[in-house]
Amino acid sequence: MRDHSIRGQLRRNLVAIVSLSVALSGLAYNTWRNEQSELNSNVRTAGFEILVKVGELQQVVFFSHYAANAERGDPRLGWSHVLTIHDLSQVMPAPVPAAADNLRQVWQRQWEALGRTPGSVEALNRALDDYRVAVLDSLRALR
Repeated sequence: MRDHSIRGQLRRNLVAIVSLSVALSGLAYNTWRNEQSELNSNVRTAGFEILVKVGELQQVVFFSHYAANAERGDPRLGWSHVLTIHDLSQVMPAPVPAAADNLRQVWQRQWEALGRTPGSVEALNRALDDYRVAVLDSLRALR
């Protein structure tokens, strides 16, 4: 005689229940891992692009201040780099967006004095160095 109780049904279907549990947990982990990998990929790509833009902005600062090159050191060119850096920073983890805000504020205060006053290049170099460190730390923290 078959046991039709819940206990009996669980006993007869235990393998199926365990298999379903393993399959669902595997699917959940795989989905989480794929999302994490995609996030890391986005952060990595944005971080490398940001570092390129920071280098280009640093060149504008150097050409403006040290080489007095009006074409390559035109501070107005720096605005496009600053805005791109700020936009790319929005996909980065903290503290990168805050460092981007700081860089943008420093640039906004100093860009017109660039090449004319030593304090402007020092403030910009400090902000660029702080920002670069924040981006590199975020890239190192990826798993």
